[in-house]
Formats: sequence, structure tokens, C-alpha cells
Amino acid sequence: MNLKHIYKIIDNEELKKAKLSGEYLGSSKDIKDGYIHFSGQDQVASTLKKYYSGIDNLILLKVETLKLDHLVWEQASDGNFFPHLYSSLNLNNVINEYEISLDNEGIHKIPDDLN
Repeated sequence: MNLKHIYKIIDNEELKKAKLSGEYLGSSKDIKDGYIHFSGQDQVASTLKKYYSGIDNLILLKVETLKLDHLVWEQASDGNFFPHLYSSLNLNNVINEYEISLDNEGIHKIPDDLN
């Protein structure tokens, strides 16, 4: 498990809005749950499949964890640990953005160079 970087799947339009203020408050689900949901690198594919199946116009944010004071890794119902941020995300912590496209069968294509 890489603790240095976490990943956020975000709608491109949501990201554009967040860039206007420099911070991301979370999706409607994040706000309802009280924290921003992230994935570890090895969890991105399963998160896309489970929560974003067939959805286009997505961006994957690579976030550096060093300055995230309210980041907690918590166990989900499936036993895996996921990173949750109990504050807004300052976009200065985003070190890369990846466009996620769908292939001909509607499956998300994850960039090869996430490291």
C-alpha cells in the first residue's frame, strides 16, 4: 500500500468548479457521508467498476498525502482500508490529473503511468 499518494475519481465539471475556489468540498455522496472518499492506487479499478460503471467524463486526481492533516485510512465493509479525508481538499495537493475514458465496451481505461 502506497501511503504517499491517494486517488480521487471526480467528474470533469465538478473539477472545473473546484478549480475556481482552489478547494474541493466533495461529491454529494462525500458531503452526505461527512468525508471525501479516496482510493489507493490498487483500488482505483474496483472503485470505478463498483461506483462509476459506464460513466464518462471522469478525471482521476493523484493527491499527495503529506499535507493532508485530516486523512484517515478506515476499514470498509469488505475488509479493505480506504483513505477518507475529513476536510476539504486543497487542490495544491493534487500533483497529477488523468483523463479516464471508456473503451468500446464501456469499460474504463486506467492510465498506465499512475506512479
